[in-house]
Parts: sequence; C-alpha cells; structure tokens
Amino acid sequence: MNIILVTKIIAFLILIIACFMSIPTFIAYINNETAEFNSFVSTEIFMILLSLSILLIFRKYRTKNMSARDGFLFVTLSWITASFFGALPFYLSGAIPAFTDAFFETISGFSTTGASILTSIETLPRSMLFWRSLTHWLGGMGIVVMTVAILPLLGIGGLQLIKAEAPGPTVDKLTPRITETAKLLWIIYVGFTIAETLLLMIGGLDLFDALTHTFGTLATGGFSPKNSSVGSYDSAYIDGVITFFMILAGINFALHYRILSGNVKSVFADTEIKAYLSIFIIATFIITLSLHGSAYTSIGTCIRYASFQAASILTTTGYATADFEQWPYMAQAVLFILMFVGGCSGSTGGGIKVI
Repeated sequence: MNIILVTKIIAFLILIIACFMSIPTFIAYINNETAEFNSFVSTEIFMILLSLSILLIFRKYRTKNMSARDGFLFVTLSWITASFFGALPFYLSGAIPAFTDAFFETISGFSTTGASILTSIETLPRSMLFWRSLTHWLGGMGIVVMTVAILPLLGIGGLQLIKAEAPGPTVDKLTPRITETAKLLWIIYVGFTIAETLLLMIGGLDLFDALTHTFGTLATGGFSPKNSSVGSYDSAYIDGVITFFMILAGINFALHYRILSGNVKSVFADTEIKAYLSIFIIATFIITLSLHGSAYTSIGTCIRYASFQAASILTTTGYATADFEQWPYMAQAVLFILMFVGGCSGSTGGGIKVI
C-alpha cells in the first residue's frame, strides 16, 4: 500500500477544504462574529501549514501508480480528515461546545446524512450555519471528485479514487480522461446550484437562505438554517422549486451530461431513470389520494405536499414542509417504503439506489 501517495493527496484535500472555509470566514467578518471569525482563521492557518508541510516533505516523491486499495484507503481517510478539521470551527468558537457533537454534526454534513445534534438551529451564528450547509454541498458531489479534478497538479491519475468514491456499480467515464469527467460533473453541479439559488431568490428568499437550502437540496442532505426546515416559508413556489431540484439531484449526473450534450434518446432508454421517476410519480399519486379529504381539502395542496415529501424521502434529502406523522397511515406507509429505495446510482442521493 502506497502510504506516502495517500498522505500527499490527503494534504492536498486539506488545502482545498481550507480554501472553502474562507467563505464562512468572510461571513463571520461582515457579521461581526468575532469568536467565529477567530476560530475559522486559526483553523485555516493550521490546515494550510500542515498541508504545505506534508507536500514539502514529500515533494520529491513521484509516482502515478495508485492501486484500488490506495483508492479505498484515501476515500475512507478523506471523510474522516474533512470531518475532523471541519468540526474545529464549531468547537473552537463554542457554537457546539463538545468536540464529539461538533464532529458528529460535521461528518453528518460531509456525508450528507443530515442527522443533527442541534435542538435550536436558528440560534447559531450565520457563519456557522453557512459552513454547516457548505459541508453538505462539498460532500454531495464529493470532495474526492473535486480532488480528482485537480490531481494532475500532483502528477497523479484519479481513476482508482473515482472507482472508490462513485455511488454505483460502475464508473461512467464521460470523457476519455477521468480528470475531465470529474471537472464536467462539478460544472454541472455548480450550474444547478446557480440555477436553484436564483429561482429561490425570485421566490423571496435572500441570498443566504437561498444558498443554504440549495446546498442541502443538491447534496440531498437536508440541512436547513431554519428550525422548521423548508416549511418555515409556507410557499408553494419554494416547495415546487426545491421538489424539482431534489428530483434532479437524485438522477445519475452522467445522464444530465448526456442531456446537455444533446443525447436525449439515451436518457429515455435508461432503465434506472424510468424506474426512478415511476416510483416518484406512483408514490406521489398514492399519497395525494390518501391526503385528499383527510388532511387537506384542495387537490392542489395534496399534490404539493405529497410530491415534496415523496421527493425528499426518496432522494434521502430529509427536508420537511409538513408533519407527516399526522398524515393517514397509507401515506406514512408509502413514505416508509421510499426510505429503503434512495436515488439513482451516480447521483448525490443516498440509500441503496434504484438500480
């Protein structure tokens, strides 16, 4: 096993995370959040010095060979490392006093699990709320995939890393070079992020709320800066936008690339996406029928809440707009079944995957 190679890439990963941490650092600065600003700055300095030291020590080490075992080791260590350093600002600022809790919250963010130890989310400083949601966005498409996109700077190929990271049985190379594939995936991901953010802002959300909810949507993780999640806005338009992008995020990103490339026929021939959309439509239909007359009187309202919760549970996002524990047992049973499905392979969705 090539420990030195794995260590070098881990160091590079730490540097990437430190760069992204500068965004909540700026938010802390403009909001006069002194303790949070200091915690971000000290963490960034530590991360940068550590990563540069490792890269300097092993600067003469050159190899392009990476085995599957190296790839799996790196992917495992990358999530642990990212979560450890990502937890430091929460802990050092006192936003989350116990490091164990801070680590739990951060690893839940990076892994897009969405579980939280917080009981009053809105009491957290804005910079911490933004960093909490940003860990979702980074973990959604995968900080590993991002690392692969810039590994040529270290003279390393990234196929084994993609194989170890990709959520599916096969790796769909969109281009002959795996690094170009990684870049394309992130371009699509960023494009969806910009689109959803703008649409949410049109619906009345400010930039902060629009971005944080977009991060949770496209990463299918569900972190929200609001205690009541998306339901706090009580807007059919916002529900509709987020539902649409949750469904998009649950689709294999290779298919998004094919659509953008004009190869629409191959998308319609894909068995998994047909099954995925069929599951969503059928589940929404059954839940709508169950809700009509028992929970809501308007059929439009039933479709709104049924489609949102079906998309949220199916893609493992976890956003909520209603207390579905109060819904009829039929609706609850359908949502319970959807929990075992998940999104498509090659998507940001969790679960066992439709395939």
